[in-house]
Amino acid sequence: MKRVEGKHIVVTGASKGLGRTLALDFAREGAAALVLAARSADRLYQVKEEIRAIAPGTRVLAVPADLRHAEAVERLAAAALAELRGRVDVLVNNASDLGPSPMPYLLDYPPEDFRRVLETNLIAPFLLTRKLLPGMLAHGGSLINVTSDAGINGYPGWGAYGISKFGLEGLSQTWAAELEGTGIRVNWVDPGDMRTDMHRAADPDGDPSQWADPADVAEVFLWLASDASRGITGRRFRAQEDWRAEAGTIGAESPSEHDALATEEG
Repeated sequence: MKRVEGKHIVVTGASKGLGRTLALDFAREGAAALVLAARSADRLYQVKEEIRAIAPGTRVLAVPADLRHAEAVERLAAAALAELRGRVDVLVNNASDLGPSPMPYLLDYPPEDFRRVLETNLIAPFLLTRKLLPGMLAHGGSLINVTSDAGINGYPGWGAYGISKFGLEGLSQTWAAELEGTGIRVNWVDPGDMRTDMHRAADPDGDPSQWADPADVAEVFLWLASDASRGITGRRFRAQEDWRAEAGTIGAESPSEHDALATEEG
């Protein structure tokens, strides 16, 4: 059986990079329906056509949306719940805004850009999760937030992006604590440096040959979306590290032991 057979999945930032890779992998792994959102309509529709070619049995709804606007989040949530008939099995909050490039120090950071980044990277995941939770409560589900090492270390020049990821990690921990016992699991993943447009903009002098292809970091997302990770919540995973060993250790614990660990660390 394929890993996400029959599941209803929502992915934001799905037009390129990691989001596109996850959308394609979810389709290959048997997703029944995908709702994909991104700012670029043309690229998003291209991903939809790619999915139709590799997984014609998967229903795909593409929703062009700039999630920094609350009304766009509202429209996406309404469209997703309608398309998925009220059932959401997996939500991947992947959409992010880097902010100005080159990345300025906070002293020089334009306030309007600061607000835009936080609205996209932090406020939108909060609002979308809140809107889609009713679609998970009846049967459980998996919420996966995409973070960064800039969300646990304050790097000079990473400004609003890093600060938004600090907030996203706190948001993830709080959702995990508040949803404990509901069957909804909340985890967050740091994919590491990847060969994406965003990382090139953030590190224009870096060596892309040292960065991972998004396809190389997708495995942990597939595992977290699948029933194999049922009961795993309140955890931070690093996609380019040995997350399988950590996942295997957690999986060997009894439910009560895991609950205690998640509470302690979350």
